Amino acid sequence: MTPIDPAQVTARLKEFAGQPVYVHLETTTGAYTKGAFGAFVRNAVIRFAEGRVAGHGPFRVGLRLEEGWLYAEGLTHWEVDAEGRLLLAGHDDQGRLTVALELSRAPFPL
Repeated sequence: MTPIDPAQVTARLKEFAGQPVYVHLETTTGAYTKGAFGAFVRNAVIRFAEGRVAGHGPFRVGLRLEEGWLYAEGLTHWEVDAEGRLLLAGHDDQGRLTVALELSRAPFPL
């Protein structure tokens, strides 16, 4: 993964906009960090009209849905993998994973 370049990530988000996509959103539960918080969504199908990258790093990535927003905050790195999935991750100052937001045209493995 490489550090987030907002322009590059925004361009990739546009490739997923307007079509059904599978989303994986996860925050850690303390297994990787010292926090005791978390959220987990895997293979929810969404359709978003617009994707935005905000901040100066760590970044917030928001997806404007028909009747709301989905966003993840604290993102630092990204890549498009060999299967064309957009993978975004946030790491703390010790390199531990804190948040993940991933988009795919096919379901993620369970």
